[in-house]
Amino acid sequence: MIQLSVREKEGSRRKFRYDLKNQRQIIVYLNRLLNELRDVLIPLPSLLAVSENSTVTMMWDINPILIRLGPIALSWYGLFFAGGFLLGLLLMQWIYRREGRNAAELDRLLWYVLLGTVVGMRLVHCFFYEPEYYLAHPWEIPQVWLGGYASHGGAIGLLLGVYLYCRAPHRPSYLWLLDRLAIPAVLAGAFIRIGNFFNSEIVGTETDSKLGVIFARVDLSPRHPVQLYEAVAYLAIFAVLLSIYRRGVRLRDGLLTGLYFMFVFTARFALEFFKTPQATYEAGYSIHVGQYLSLPFVLAGLLLLAIAGRKSNVKSNAKSNERGP
Repeated sequence: MIQLSVREKEGSRRKFRYDLKNQRQIIVYLNRLLNELRDVLIPLPSLLAVSENSTVTMMWDINPILIRLGPIALSWYGLFFAGGFLLGLLLMQWIYRREGRNAAELDRLLWYVLLGTVVGMRLVHCFFYEPEYYLAHPWEIPQVWLGGYASHGGAIGLLLGVYLYCRAPHRPSYLWLLDRLAIPAVLAGAFIRIGNFFNSEIVGTETDSKLGVIFARVDLSPRHPVQLYEAVAYLAIFAVLLSIYRRGVRLRDGLLTGLYFMFVFTARFALEFFKTPQATYEAGYSIHVGQYLSLPFVLAGLLLLAIAGRKSNVKSNAKSNERGP
């Protein structure tokens, strides 16, 4: 029979106490994690409700915060926002490799795009949707973590960020890069709208249709899930732009950007009719602020398409002249 020394016995006791302490810490951590997830998991079983006219309606009551660990909170919106940018980066890496460019160039471009998008979204929201409040509380404008973004501002910020990036030597031309960025940009827009849906924000007008959703954190009226309408529209536009890019041997500069502006903001203009007013001052307006902001982009898209078409005609005429009669 093996006899343990006093030192070995004491070491075994210490190891047992250490393992027990670790197990207790793990149990406490898991219990805390389950408590944080409870607010997200509890609403899931009750996603359907029956309205007064006996139609089955989806009840949406998801906590906007996915998980909170102490002072750190991860929201659904933040998850989809970051996910859209990450997928966009992977897509741009594929595009660069496909065209024989160095994908490492995207590391610097990402910061121009990210900062331009976030700053643009924030400023346009503050000055076009809630100007009275933010002019009275200007110190809250840089507090982007409080929420409040406008997609039109994201487009403007993206245009300016890419312009600043392309000013440096040995970088692609402005329209060439915008054409490639248009593809992941519309995909990221779809992800952001899904994030809006999880946040129960930018809700639609009331409806009696079977598509209606009750956003319990807003009220108990069935409303158009216009965030999902917009996400589906953006995914369809993404498929169209990606298909044109993959089939086009030599894309004319400005073509994809023009299509992006025309398709995305035409869809945005149409779907605004299904949204509740977003600006604090637009009550009584014939069209929403978002529709006013969409019109310049639609016109810019048509202009770019006309320019791209003109370049194509010039090139085809030049080739015909070279061949002769």
